[in-house]
Amino acid sequence: MQLSRRHAIIGATALVGTAVAARAQQLVPTSSQDLGPFYPVLRPRDSDADLTRVRGARGTVRGTPINVVGRILDRRDNPVRGATIELWQANAVGRYDHPGDTRSAGALDPNFQGYAAITTDRDGNFKFRTIKPGAYKIPGDMRTPHIHLDIKGRSGRLVTQMYFPGEPLNDSDLLLRNASPKQSVIARAIDRLSGDPGAAAYGWDVVLAVG
Repeated sequence: MQLSRRHAIIGATALVGTAVAARAQQLVPTSSQDLGPFYPVLRPRDSDADLTRVRGARGTVRGTPINVVGRILDRRDNPVRGATIELWQANAVGRYDHPGDTRSAGALDPNFQGYAAITTDRDGNFKFRTIKPGAYKIPGDMRTPHIHLDIKGRSGRLVTQMYFPGEPLNDSDLLLRNASPKQSVIARAIDRLSGDPGAAAYGWDVVLAVG
């Protein structure tokens, strides 16, 4: 009787260990992506989580407002608190606020921040409000709409880009085609936030290879 009970305990412990091990393997790291040539040379005077408003500017940003909400996680599905996120993007007509961006005929938008620096909360959550970036030409190709991110966790770093579902240029975008896995860098459309019904909303969780 005692031997059977001991075997049962050992078996249960093994099952728990197997479940934990399986759970640890469930999350695949988000694909890294190119930093790109337009990382900001000069940080804007305003770098909060709302890129649709520039401190001191009185105009209205051009483009479709969106909210992006998500979490930074490690491979064991644990939240990465205090992760720093730098994000930057083109404006609604595909132009970066960068002196090297001379290939675009689109004008800069003085009411668009274009860059933000934010930090995840204790549960790994982040949120930012911006506008959907425009597509733009590069030599021999077109880039689908995307947002650049440089994410630093406790000991790991991920440079990546976030893409939008259902975009016509997604299948032909060279960087997105080379992402592995591709779906790890494509956000999902979610219900509009109750406090901001005028903006489309996307959810995107990021998994760091090293938290």
